Amino acid sequence: MPSSVRNDAKGMSKLSETLGFIGLGNMGHHMASRLLRQGYSMVLYDIRQEALDPFREHPNVTVASSCAEVPAQAKTILVSLPNPQVVRSVVLGEGGLCSGGKFDTYIDLSTTGPQVSEEIGRKLAEHGTVSLDAPVSGGVPGAEAGTLSIMVSGDKAAYERHMPVFQTIGKKIFYVGSSVGQAQTMKLANNYLSAVALAATSEAIVLGVKAGLDPQTMLDVLNASSGRNSATLDKFPAAVLNRKFDYGFKSGLMYKDVALCLAEADRLGVTMWAGTNIKELWKLTKEKLGYDSDTTEIIRIFEEWGGVEVTA
Repeated sequence: MPSSVRNDAKGMSKLSETLGFIGLGNMGHHMASRLLRQGYSMVLYDIRQEALDPFREHPNVTVASSCAEVPAQAKTILVSLPNPQVVRSVVLGEGGLCSGGKFDTYIDLSTTGPQVSEEIGRKLAEHGTVSLDAPVSGGVPGAEAGTLSIMVSGDKAAYERHMPVFQTIGKKIFYVGSSVGQAQTMKLANNYLSAVALAATSEAIVLGVKAGLDPQTMLDVLNASSGRNSATLDKFPAAVLNRKFDYGFKSGLMYKDVALCLAEADRLGVTMWAGTNIKELWKLTKEKLGYDSDTTEIIRIFEEWGGVEVTA
């Protein structure tokens, strides 16, 4: 059944239906919160009860006790989950969405890679459900502020109907293709470049500090020059020079995304020489500093090798 769109009291458009949302981690928590502030009624589920606790008393929230319960009350369901295995289980596994009632639209905000997205898209089509890939970029700060960039692929009519949802959680929305999985490929390319930038910037800054340069001065120069990137512009000022290491994305997830990118490259017969080394570097970071370490902590690896500490 097509979703209808109406305007709220402030003149902002929104879908006139209850939304389902599964996965209330660092990203999902903020996206769900923004949708609630926009006035949506929502059915929420997370395997962790502590993730659901902040929402239990909200008047527009129904807390489900399983994934299978969500379709009974929501015909558009969004998921924000950590890896492809969890996404597959939530949708296709025992007690998953497909074992519940029929629902109209599935929107995957996770980074799962195209292969799992294509598989889920086929299965959901048999279930009578339209799938949209909608991986996001911008990290926890972007999710909290509603400034995420969102890459969407799948049925264009469904994409257009759900634009009010995307505009609530994101600032820049891109329709990248009609085939489920294309947005996932776009997201993997983006996260690969983000992983390269953070690793390479860490190498370069440690080199400069070892030579006696001031790291803040280095950032000022880089950001006015051709070396500027997402790490020099955002991550180093916000979380590295102050030694907070709290930008909000886990090293284990970065390794997962780079590994997914290289797996897709292998599937397509594309050689990624630099990517092989970047993957091993993030694997080392995950193993040495821990899966849950912040991605900005990768500089600790280079600091140890260089015998210096980068601080403002």
